[in-house]
Amino acid sequence: MIQQVTRGIKISVETSFEGTFFKNYKMHFAFGYQITIENQSKDSVQLTSRHWQIFDALNSVEIVDGEGVIGKKPVLKPGESHTYQSGCLLSSPIGAMRGHYNMVNFTTTKKFRVFIPTFKLSAPFALN
Repeated sequence: MIQQVTRGIKISVETSFEGTFFKNYKMHFAFGYQITIENQSKDSVQLTSRHWQIFDALNSVEIVDGEGVIGKKPVLKPGESHTYQSGCLLSSPIGAMRGHYNMVNFTTTKKFRVFIPTFKLSAPFALN
């Protein structure tokens, strides 16, 4: 498990390899990830949007920006957490992701970023 804390918001990431499949005459490698966002601060916060950089071993980078996470903009009071699952497709059996969440502190009304640590995506058969 990969973890990082930014401004009292703890991000924990667990990954899984989901399998391979062919699409448009090309092999794809499917990965899942579960993220837990835990509010360890004294203030209530809301996740408003996300920014991802997705890398594969073939040097391609995909940038993904969007509102919330899986259609939600969770509000986290002190001590609360939000867990969700998502996934991505890579063109190679090894890759990585990193990014950040844009959040709002309800006490100060200030916006801030919470960094998502770089986490590796690897198919078990690709590692020695």
